[in-house]
Parts: sequence; structure tokens; C-alpha cells
Amino acid sequence: MTLFDLTDDTGPRRMSLTRLAGLIAQAAGAIGRVAVEGEVHKPQSGRTGRQWFTLRDRVSQIAVSVPSARRARCRVVAGERVAVTGRLEWVTDWGQLQLVADEVVPVGEGAIAAMIAEARARLEADGLLRRPRRPVPRLPAGIGVVCGHEAAVRADIESVVAARFPGYPVDFAETTVSGPGAVDNIIAALEDLAARPGIAVIILARGGGDATALLPFSDESLCRAVCAAGVPVVAAIGHDGDRPLVDEVADLRAGTPSLAAAAVVPDRLELLAVLDGAVHAAGAAVTVAVASAAARLARVDRRAAAAAALDRAGARLEQAGATRELVAPVRELARARERLAAVDWTAPSARRLERAAKDLSAQWAEVEALSPARVLERGYAVVRRASDAAVVRRPEQAPAGEVLDLTVAGGALQAVAR
Repeated sequence: MTLFDLTDDTGPRRMSLTRLAGLIAQAAGAIGRVAVEGEVHKPQSGRTGRQWFTLRDRVSQIAVSVPSARRARCRVVAGERVAVTGRLEWVTDWGQLQLVADEVVPVGEGAIAAMIAEARARLEADGLLRRPRRPVPRLPAGIGVVCGHEAAVRADIESVVAARFPGYPVDFAETTVSGPGAVDNIIAALEDLAARPGIAVIILARGGGDATALLPFSDESLCRAVCAAGVPVVAAIGHDGDRPLVDEVADLRAGTPSLAAAAVVPDRLELLAVLDGAVHAAGAAVTVAVASAAARLARVDRRAAAAAALDRAGARLEQAGATRELVAPVRELARARERLAAVDWTAPSARRLERAAKDLSAQWAEVEALSPARVLERGYAVVRRASDAAVVRRPEQAPAGEVLDLTVAGGALQAVAR
């Protein structure tokens, strides 16, 4: 049997300190998520943004740790009574049990009012209370509703839809609307509906309740999410006398969920009446316009109108003819002057002289090549009979003893045929 085994059935269990710390941590984790109330005592902040304080009542106390990521959900003011929601955690390094907070909200009307006033001041400083409100469409393609799991609010809205426009497209997102974690759930449902195709307006709806129950709808993060939504948001929280902070940033505020539905869901009969009125008005306008045109046409003297039109056309033709007689020659003369000015008179003569010189040189070369003198210069001779100067081309034309005249390049010679 080892040191850490039980010595006997009734004796203490022997274990390491690490094992003991692990068992304590396991036992603390098994408790799960808790919500406890008490008074904030000695709050302090670390360099990383984490906060610590002691939550105490008359006989008990526990250390509370607020992670930096959750500080926006936690209002920690010394001496203020709060409700802390979170999980127990055993810190081995310190040997201490602490409550890690997810939310710290004030308890009591005065503290809740102070928290809402601080959030309102921050929203006002960022201009969100004075921002331009988005108009609610008269005929939205689709309507989204964020509401709780209770049946009353959804039933109220569905009854209004059935009365005003049966079958109108409405998407419900049911979620937790009060208590710990409600703010995150409401924001997630709002963003989910705003991202759905066809949703043109969203209603935030909740039944009545005390200030603590309606506190999530005064959360600063939810107010900012409403302002950032891509579609108009209608707030219908509680009864007409309830005024959570989200009412001040919503695009439209309704006293009850039923009134919100009536403000958003179009009235089918009213729309049909408007359409019928528009059709009748358009028909009446067309009838009046046709009657007025017919009356004007009946008053027209077509013969006189045709004669007047002919007179006007004749006058325009005469004016056009006179203008053409005066203007056309001037324009033609101006264009002729422009063409004459563009002509280079020296260039054509020079080109013609150059071409003539080239032609003359070519013809002279041809004459030179065909000249008899040039043939004689190459050693040839012209033979003629002295008796009749006939050119001798064949031997039989000059019998023996015939006197011949020979013309060569350098002069003339005589010879006797043999």
C-alpha cells in the first residue's frame, strides 16, 4: 500500500496537494453557473484590465474576478449591491476559491437608474441619441421579431397580423430576454434577423416586468447594436409606461408589442382601398385630358391652319432662297481662294522639267545606240557601187572589176571588186 492509499476504511485519504487542488477545482466546477447577490467591497483593477472585488453580505464573502473581456457587462461600484452571475473557480497558485463573473448588475432602483444614466451619457456623447431615424417601410418585404419564449407576446403579434394582413411574412426569433446572458442572446438574435434576406424591419418585443427584468433592454451594447443594424428597429418593451434605454435609440418606439405590429404590418384592406382610389383617380385624369384635347381639336379651323402653315412655309422658303443667293457665292469664292492658296505653283513646273529631262536623256541614248556612225565606230563599213551609189549587201551585187565606195568611221575609201 502506497503513501497515497487509504490506510483503512475509516482513516483519512492521503493524497498530494496537487491532487487535493484538482478535487477542489472539480467540485467547484460541478456547481455550475450561479447568480448571487451581495455588496461590492474593495474593487481594484489590474494592468491587464481584469478587475477584482469582494462580494459580501452580513455573514459571508467571496472573491470575485471580472475578466477584461466581460467588463462591459459588469458595473463594479464600491458599496453598491449587485447580482453577480458566473462560475466558481479554484485558483491553485493562490489556494483560493473565486467567482469568475460573466455579468455584474446593480440591484435596487437607485443603482439601476444610475447605471442607465451612465450608459445614456456615453450614448449621447457618441451622438447615437440624436442620430437620424431610419423610416419604417410602408410595405416591408419581410418582418423580423425578437421576443422571449413566452407565448403571450408572439400570440399578440400573430393576432395583429391575422387581422391586418393574413399570411404576411413574419420571422420570429425566440430567445432569453431577461436574466443573465439575455443581452448576448438578444444581440445575436437581432443580428441574425438583420442578416436574413428579405427582412426589412425588426421588432424588439417583450412583455411587462420590473426594472430588473427589463434591465437587458437598457444595456449599452444592445443599444449600440440597434443603431448599427442594417434595417429599422422598432422597440416594444413592456407596457406603455416602461421606458428602457433601447426606446431612446430605436427608429420607432411603440407602447406594446401589439401596437408595434400594427405600426409595421400593413392593413390589407386599406392598401386595396388606396389602390382602387389611385386607379379611379388615374382614370378620371385620363378622361379629363381626353375631353380637353377633344375640345381644343374641335376649335381648330383646319382650313385656316393649313393656309397659315403654307404662308409660313413660303416665307421661310423665300428667306432661305435670298440667303442662299447672297451667301452661296461668297462661300464658293472663299473655298476657291482656299484651294488656290493651297496650290504650290513652283513644285509642278520643277517636277515636269525633271521628268522631261529624264525622258530626253533616255531618247538620246536610244538614238545614239541606233546611229550608223556608232556602228561604223565599232569597225563596220558601208559599201556602195561607185556607178550608182547602190548599197552592196550581197557579193553578186559587185562583179569583178566593179569600183566600190567604202564609208568607214574616219572617212571614205575606194576599192575594186575582185
